[in-house]
Amino acid sequence: MTSNAPLPFDIKLMNRVATTLFALLVLMLLGAGLAYVQQLPQFAIRGVTVVGDVSHYNAISLRANVMPRLKGTFFTLDLQATRQVFEAMPWVRQAVVRRDFPNRLKVQLEEHQPVAYWGVEGDSRLVNSFGEVFDVNLGELEQDDLPRLNGPEGQSAKVLATYHTLQPLLTPMDMALTQLELTPRGGWRAQLEAGTTLELGSGSTAELVARTERFLKTVTQATAHYNRSVEQLASVDLRHTDGYAIRLNGVSTVEADNVKKLMQVNR
Repeated sequence: MTSNAPLPFDIKLMNRVATTLFALLVLMLLGAGLAYVQQLPQFAIRGVTVVGDVSHYNAISLRANVMPRLKGTFFTLDLQATRQVFEAMPWVRQAVVRRDFPNRLKVQLEEHQPVAYWGVEGDSRLVNSFGEVFDVNLGELEQDDLPRLNGPEGQSAKVLATYHTLQPLLTPMDMALTQLELTPRGGWRAQLEAGTTLELGSGSTAELVARTERFLKTVTQATAHYNRSVEQLASVDLRHTDGYAIRLNGVSTVEADNVKKLMQVNR
């Protein structure tokens, strides 16, 4: 019986090197083939299917705004960069982008739902239902009776939440907040639909609610005492500890001072 003698070390080494080189060659050929396939015209992005909120866009406007900015084919397209392209469009809050074989994209859009203006009068920014500020062409806005909110940078969600807290308190009195502002020093200032200015002061939401409710409980009697209606309030100052001060349209300065003294009511 004969036995196979072990191969010399140099032969083994050559075989291993040859096998490795062959495997590398195969991988390179596969990579080159894959790169070639990825660049074929058949896989160039031909269209986009959009679902979700599209009330401010149609197929033509989407094609004009998005298609020229897409780079790559079905396989090489950067989905993160593509999502950012869609979210750069004014009304788009969020976009989810998926590939749709062989040469299309499917995009789920969520548009901003405007609930208020943001900033000073004339500012084109809006606040959406999440309290986020966004900028659009106000000519495309379908509603024109939105309240105006304002405050320091990054405080839009807090201002919107406070608005949603205070407005229901005023509704039973047929009052509507048309403006609400958080000042840089932390104070709250509001304006009613009738033009009345409210100085709400600073503090927690619970403190603002308590002051507002105290005012609403007695304001009708206070204005009636001077033969005035609530709509004739010029300003209200709720920052006093044990009451509030009011000024009435059509009441002289001397009379107004008397009204202020009168309204320093106990809780």
